[in-house]
Amino acid sequence: MLRHTVNGYVANKVVKSALPKVKNDEQTAQVFESEFDLSRNSMRAVGIIEMLGAMFLFLSVFGRKFVRIGTVLLNIVLGGAIFKHLKAGHGVKGAKSALTLFGLNLLSYNETRQDKKAK
Repeated sequence: MLRHTVNGYVANKVVKSALPKVKNDEQTAQVFESEFDLSRNSMRAVGIIEMLGAMFLFLSVFGRKFVRIGTVLLNIVLGGAIFKHLKAGHGVKGAKSALTLFGLNLLSYNETRQDKKAK
């Protein structure tokens, strides 16, 4: 039950972050271009991958495969976000949210691996 709650929390945070990217928000696009040196198309691609990953985490109540797919998709994006925040000079403080979600995803993924070994 705790795993599903954590997955729902991560998915909810990611959806809130992804919506402006998917909607092609002008202010978000400017931040991506000025702070992270990424184009509007890259921003939209990141947002779509985040939405897909969040969808799989929401579906995690139906099986471990959904958790694995969702955490891998999101951790690819979150790893990039952590790197870009650090490269932009925001430091650990600027990457804190991405680091937290990345860590929670690693725990969820690891737990699905533990369950498989126990059977």
